[in-house]
Amino acid sequence: MPFKKFKIRDYDFKLILMIAAVALIGVFAVGSAQPGLFNKQLFGYIVGMVVMIVASLVDYHFILKFYWVIYIINLVLLVLVLFTGESSHNAQRWLMIGSIKFQPSELAKILLILFFAQFIMIQREKFNSFPIILLCIVLMGVPVALVFEQPDLSTTIMLVVIFAAIMFSGKLKFRIILGILAVIVPAALIFMSVALKPDSTLIESYQMERVWAFQDPESYPDLTYQQQNSVTAIASGMLDGKGYRNNEITSVKNGNFLSEDQTDFIFAIIGEEFGFKGSLTIIALLFLIALECIAVGRRAPDVGGSIICGSMGALIGFQSFINIGVATFIIPNTGLPLPFVSYGLTSLLTLFAGMGVVINVRTQAKRGNSSVDDYIFNDLSKL
Repeated sequence: MPFKKFKIRDYDFKLILMIAAVALIGVFAVGSAQPGLFNKQLFGYIVGMVVMIVASLVDYHFILKFYWVIYIINLVLLVLVLFTGESSHNAQRWLMIGSIKFQPSELAKILLILFFAQFIMIQREKFNSFPIILLCIVLMGVPVALVFEQPDLSTTIMLVVIFAAIMFSGKLKFRIILGILAVIVPAALIFMSVALKPDSTLIESYQMERVWAFQDPESYPDLTYQQQNSVTAIASGMLDGKGYRNNEITSVKNGNFLSEDQTDFIFAIIGEEFGFKGSLTIIALLFLIALECIAVGRRAPDVGGSIICGSMGALIGFQSFINIGVATFIIPNTGLPLPFVSYGLTSLLTLFAGMGVVINVRTQAKRGNSSVDDYIFNDLSKL
């Protein structure tokens, strides 16, 4: 049955309230950055809340039964992007279905979590064997390669992080994790050193230049002005901010010195208008949402539930760090939205749907600590 009875005390109201609060702040922030997008973001907020609540009432085991269908749909959408996708800003990442424009790579984050939740649960007895680990890498590698070809390096990195969270939540043994890290870390360093050479073709030239600009901002003023203006906007907000939709002539936003302020640099709008208090509120809410996902995963009734919650927590936490890191100029410029806050209906609705599944896992959670805790401590003792 798609619906399963649960006790009202097991429904995660605090998670819903935190998501509703941070997304509502996003509606007003987007409305300040680009007033013409306020109604669209509000529409996405209302529809997203409905989607989340409906998804929270559907037994996640019922959804996971269609895991191969989910995987195939994901691949088809990503392949269509390469052949028929809409291009913008040196990338081909969007599909048009009628008058609806959406970004399949955002949807891929959630679909791959759902696919691997069921796949690993079915293969749990053989999960730590080399053939299954290799098969997981191949199954993840195909969509990752398709996203990389768009090109979308930032989402590619996010998918790799999500895959790492999936494998950890799936109870991959620590000695295998350490062995993989011993190979991946040096390989990643070698890849980056080769990719950043002037004659390299491993990554796009504009991606390479963004890293160079981060290392030497003074030599690339045209590539760092967005981040520098973002830092100026955040700093100028001080403790209480300049006020929502203020008309101060010293406002970085009002002077149109921030491009993509409704998406990549939405945190700068919050920092300038709501100050340190507003910025800290956003950071705290996103941190608590990610933490709550992990906490639910620890008490999930099975490995599939643990994977869904742990991976969603990693998605919210890491993507928030990347977006805020770009806005505060502590990492190179990239194009990841701030979860629940940035404009983008694909990202917003898929995140709401994913969190709805997390809430459903919570309705079926075990009392006390789950076997995930035992797995961590028992596996560490064997090292």
